[in-house]
Amino acid sequence: MTQNIIKLFLRLALAGGFLSAVADRFGMYSPANSTWGNWDSFLEFTQMINPWFPESIIPTLGAVATAAEVIFALFLIIGFKTELFAKLSGYLLLVFALSMTFSLGIKSAFDYSVFAATAGAFALSVMSNKYLEVDNLISNRKS
Repeated sequence: MTQNIIKLFLRLALAGGFLSAVADRFGMYSPANSTWGNWDSFLEFTQMINPWFPESIIPTLGAVATAAEVIFALFLIIGFKTELFAKLSGYLLLVFALSMTFSLGIKSAFDYSVFAATAGAFALSVMSNKYLEVDNLISNRKS
């Protein structure tokens, strides 16, 4: 497997994970296939893994995380500023992993493969080749 294919797979897998989680919290999956199933359940989970934040901040925290996941996913899919958005994705996922670890225990973070996704995002951020990325088109126009 070439590095180009691996990089494309990492981009799409990370983006897919983000978008799937967002779809779940907006009720786009059947109850049998949902973790949260709706926004309120997602906010309850957000409060559970972030007990150090006041309850009044949780809706904002959930909205910011959701917006970040959508934006990061879209930019990873099209390959815009891939290195930057892969790093930001890694940091976001690391925050999720550490929040889960400190509030629920490390098993939950491992069960949801959050550390593996974090590592994948950071690995993607150091892959310098451009393959099927908007970044490649932009750099070719500047030349």
